[in-house]
Amino acid sequence: MRRPLLLACVMLTGCATYHPQPITPMQLARHFEDRTLASADLRAYLVQQFGHDIDPWPLPHWDREMLTLAAYYYSPALDIARAQWGTAKAGIDVAGAIPNPVLQLPFQYATPNPGPGAPWIAGPALDIPIETAHKRGYRIDQASHLSEAARLALGNEAWKVRTQVRDALILLHAARQRAAFLSRKADAQQQIVAMVTKRRSVGENSGPDVDAAVLAATQAQADLAAARSAQQDARAQLAAAIGVPVAALDVVQLDLDGLGTAPPAPPEADAQREAVFHRADLLASLAEYAAAESALQLEVAKQYPDIHFGPGYTYDTGTNKIGFGLAGISLPVFDQNQGGIAQAEAKRKEAAARTAALQDTIFNDLDHALVHYQASLDAVQLSATHLASARKQLDSQAASFAAGSSDRLTFTQARADYQASEIARLDAVVAAQQAAGTLEDAMQRPLAPETVNSTVTQQEIPR
Repeated sequence: MRRPLLLACVMLTGCATYHPQPITPMQLARHFEDRTLASADLRAYLVQQFGHDIDPWPLPHWDREMLTLAAYYYSPALDIARAQWGTAKAGIDVAGAIPNPVLQLPFQYATPNPGPGAPWIAGPALDIPIETAHKRGYRIDQASHLSEAARLALGNEAWKVRTQVRDALILLHAARQRAAFLSRKADAQQQIVAMVTKRRSVGENSGPDVDAAVLAATQAQADLAAARSAQQDARAQLAAAIGVPVAALDVVQLDLDGLGTAPPAPPEADAQREAVFHRADLLASLAEYAAAESALQLEVAKQYPDIHFGPGYTYDTGTNKIGFGLAGISLPVFDQNQGGIAQAEAKRKEAAARTAALQDTIFNDLDHALVHYQASLDAVQLSATHLASARKQLDSQAASFAAGSSDRLTFTQARADYQASEIARLDAVVAAQQAAGTLEDAMQRPLAPETVNSTVTQQEIPR
């Protein structure tokens, strides 16, 4: 009796045990509220990415690259993608597992007893499955391709996070600049109201002139309030993209330099090459197609039956019997797995069609993005020319005012009009930045070189 118990204990020593990890809404909320850009764990993550220490810490200024890395660390979307990749990697172990033998314990009582011994028929036997036709290898190949697809999906999700940070920073930069321009315009309009009101008191202006000035000043104030509101919205959007509370951005300085210019457009052939070789979603689709190929190979291999080897010992009413026979072989008489093969072929065809459609979509989006970006660059050049002309006109008005040939009201109105030209130039630059972002998304490659690679497929630092 002791030997079976000892054998059972030995077999159970390698079993995994369950460890509960409960979560509560309050715990999740507290974890979110505690996130900051001064975290020691975040610093360790950045040190690993850059390969050198970061000093001083906390950082006095956060630029686009550092904010993107912070988003990689905190983003819940990337946490989900990392978890999905972990699940896919675990699938490789499942696919490579060797089938366990089955212990059989037959027991019979014979009456009348035909033998010289006790009237029992009992004894242990094993059913040892032996897979044929490389089925296990095909399962491992399929799981490995699906794991690679999940890894690439993580890279694709990382690019989406990068895009969200970039777009939020562009909107924040635009709102800041617009608020600065509109503040100067609103000040100039208030001065104009004061001047025309004073002139009205001495009979130099009519009531409609004052009303028009007040209306323009009111509109300028409304535009300024809208710009400040847009600035707060952009900060909230940036915090959401990073995965931190908005309050975490209140204690840091955001460096938005570099968002006021747009790099040149790449040649079309280079852009297509970048899209084909670097689009994570396209590479993931190719990996899924490879998985469908392995699935088809597995279904074809299932036409060949597995072997079940059945050694065992039987005590048969006084006779000791040792068996070495086959426990069973499936005979493909009625079905040679034609249904499974046909379904696997259809899924492979579906995966091929999905990959081809994705590539066509990428090329179409890329062509549109290139044309749109080039047009936006042309618009930036036109806005620069217009702004230069407006600057000359303002300088001319300033010179006339200094020489006494024009009055203060005319000069102040020219200053207000110049701010409108500044805003038009800003709108053109922002549109070019957004078009550049669309082009980057089509290639999934930055137009400007970066210090740190944007991939996070190996970034699995525990938090």
